[in-house]
Amino acid sequence: MHVVTNRRQGKGREYVAHFLRRSYREGGKVKKETLGNLSHLPEPIIELIRGALAGREFFDVEALSCERTLPHGHVEALLAMVRRLGIARLLDRAPSKQRDLVVAMIVQRILDPGSKLFTTRALMQSTLAEELSLEQPSADDLYEALDWLVGRQAAIEERLARRHLQQGALALYDLSSSYFEGRHCPLAMRGYSRDERRGSLQIVYGLMCDREGRPVAIEVFPGNTVDAQTIPNQAAKLRERFGLKEIVVVADRGMVTRANLTALGDAAIGWITALKAPQVKRLAAQGALPLSLFEQQSLAEITTPEYPGERLVVCRNPLIAEERTRKREELLSATAAELAPIAVRVAAGTLQGKAAIGLAVGAVINRFKMKKHFNVQIDDAHFTFSPKTEQIAAETALDGIYILRTSLSAQQCASNEVVRSYKQLSRVERAFRTLKSVDLEIRPIHHYRAQRVRAHVLLCMLAYYVEWHLREAWSELLFKDEHPPVAGDPVRKAQRSAKSLRKVSAQRTETGETVHSFTSLLSELSLRARNTMRIAGTRATFVRLTTPTALQARALELINHLPTAS
Repeated sequence: MHVVTNRRQGKGREYVAHFLRRSYREGGKVKKETLGNLSHLPEPIIELIRGALAGREFFDVEALSCERTLPHGHVEALLAMVRRLGIARLLDRAPSKQRDLVVAMIVQRILDPGSKLFTTRALMQSTLAEELSLEQPSADDLYEALDWLVGRQAAIEERLARRHLQQGALALYDLSSSYFEGRHCPLAMRGYSRDERRGSLQIVYGLMCDREGRPVAIEVFPGNTVDAQTIPNQAAKLRERFGLKEIVVVADRGMVTRANLTALGDAAIGWITALKAPQVKRLAAQGALPLSLFEQQSLAEITTPEYPGERLVVCRNPLIAEERTRKREELLSATAAELAPIAVRVAAGTLQGKAAIGLAVGAVINRFKMKKHFNVQIDDAHFTFSPKTEQIAAETALDGIYILRTSLSAQQCASNEVVRSYKQLSRVERAFRTLKSVDLEIRPIHHYRAQRVRAHVLLCMLAYYVEWHLREAWSELLFKDEHPPVAGDPVRKAQRSAKSLRKVSAQRTETGETVHSFTSLLSELSLRARNTMRIAGTRATFVRLTTPTALQARALELINHLPTAS
């Protein structure tokens, strides 16, 4: 016997009929007989009859219970990328418990960053511990794994350099800082805070990336380290540890001193950086920077005896110029609005005395960093102020202008490539934003031992290395531009591709999937769960994964199609 379903299209609807039939032979011929009409039965009952007649066995739903459900899809995706990147072998060639724990901490930091105690709990709240065959680790186990990791930092960085830095490559280097909780770490010092946490102890760390923004090496310095003091370490690292005889370092203007440039030159390392604002003003005052250069073009090369043996590439971005001019005018107006009531009080006689007037003026005149642009005259009964018109005009004329400097010849690197190379530093800044944000949470730092702090920072860098590759692999599913166009004018602001603009506008991919942020995509993947089922009244259990959605399947497919790292 079997169930037959007949479908027939009518006027505006579909007619469906289900019949129970049997097949038999009579006189050497196969005949069929309808035993009953099942169309009045609910669809689930019909499917049960169909399956039973086909030989399938069914359990009573009440005979099954779901004992445990663990999020799995995000773990599955991250571990797939970890395997593609060869992270385990990058850490150490020999398998060990410490290596597995470090891999687990790298993945967990991307999933949900937290303290080591938090990590011991979180590892058991997904399938991560099971996938790596880890028992319930303790916080001490994780600290021991950190101590194991920091001892291998040099070897890890050398392997990454072999992957991503070849002879003649571009190395991006920049510095940042993160605040520190506690008082006993020898690296924790007070210094210039990029977290805007003045007065807090902090550490400083320098990150080196390849041209595309992949992290290659990271080094931790005491919190009071000046930017320029870190360059000699990086030069030695590139030449001696990485064995790179031809390399170009792109560094921010804050790290440049004449001694550093000399040291890079002595090590035969090329460099690209920028002049600081006072240096640009000095060149303009000397007449070495004719502003008429930018009437028809956005960049030009100049030479000056003040920078012998260097190429200076002068750039002007009109959009930045307009924005800076607008902002300065607003801040000048805001400062004048703060000073005007004081002038009214002095004129009315309610505020008298040079000292008292000076205190009132001093409290507001530099609130918006515009003190340098005002002339102020104060005596016992008078107060006047006026803008320094000529000085403001001179500064406005330089709005949007920046000057890049390089040791490379025009044959080695054309002017437009000098600009593009310097702009690649934005990729290091993006790395710092990811490290400091809720993605990886490098801060605040609670470790007391200097080696533990270095291990923590290295762990965060390795997590960013995995996340960088995930973002690249998932660019189709994220708001990221998959193929950003290369602008003919490198000074102008980068534009998104037409395909990317359509994706952002519709918030849908070309195949109709919802476009996600990196965090929301991980959350979507976590909905694919691993369920442990038990048959009632027995000790028998079995595991079932929820069927992946089209989005979950595509995310995993994009990872599995990547080549495996050597």
